[in-house]
Amino acid sequence: MKNISWDDYKIAYQVAIDGSLSQAGKSLGINHATVLRRINQLESALEIKLFFRHQRGYKVTDAGAILIEELPGLIARFSKLEHQLQNIESNISGELRISTINSYSAQLAPALKAFRDIHPAIRIKVLSTDDIVPLESGAAHVSLRVGPKPDGADLIVKELTRFKTSYFASAEYIQAFGKPTTNSSYNQHYWVLPTADKYRIPFVRHIVDNIDKSRIAFQSNHFPDVNQAVIEGMGIGPMGEHQAKFYPSLVKVQLNSPQSEEAMWFVYHKDSKHSARVKCFYAFLHERLKKLTALENK
Repeated sequence: MKNISWDDYKIAYQVAIDGSLSQAGKSLGINHATVLRRINQLESALEIKLFFRHQRGYKVTDAGAILIEELPGLIARFSKLEHQLQNIESNISGELRISTINSYSAQLAPALKAFRDIHPAIRIKVLSTDDIVPLESGAAHVSLRVGPKPDGADLIVKELTRFKTSYFASAEYIQAFGKPTTNSSYNQHYWVLPTADKYRIPFVRHIVDNIDKSRIAFQSNHFPDVNQAVIEGMGIGPMGEHQAKFYPSLVKVQLNSPQSEEAMWFVYHKDSKHSARVKCFYAFLHERLKKLTALENK
């Protein structure tokens, strides 16, 4: 059985339909000698005769009659399979797996809702992690990364937008404690900061170097926790300006800390470059973020 080719079955079927080697050869675009060789090869592998040979042509045996009956359905199913395989990446449907940083996943939800409104056949799976998900593993089709431009020989990387991070406090906090005006006045305030593993970030380092540690009211290794503590009024803390705009009660606090602006990158594996889902999602996000940036700059 291991020597049987799918093409041998199709050739045998054509001989059964046409009734002769020469006519089957014309139908298939191959010479009749090849047709004969493939028929003999199939019958030898199956150890059964599919045709009676006589001067008027080839007539099917009982086994050949089963071939005529069953093969059209198999051919149709294989054709359907080939069509599905060939078109899987041309359809904007199926599962779209997206990895993104923890601090951005919540802000991504409105965009994903809008994307599904346009393409309801899409099923979205979000992997929210600060770790880099290797795209060659297939765990994600797209990765939204923030920071230095990702590199990798097999990666396609496009810049989506740039994020600015500033310091904010709730209106209630400002009403109770005011705003710091100089570096020396930092110790008159409470601070909400990420944990020590994030102190290497310049805008965090600046605050840490200018305050007593006792003035840190809240810390977390998870930026969304830091953001929520700021919203709740626990102190002054860093937040992306794109996030802060969702909370009108927050007040921007001008400090002498280094300016922070990071790029968000749309990253996918080169094997996905023809994927309609990936291309469509990039075009959607790029246009949406461009419009949001234009509104913010008015």
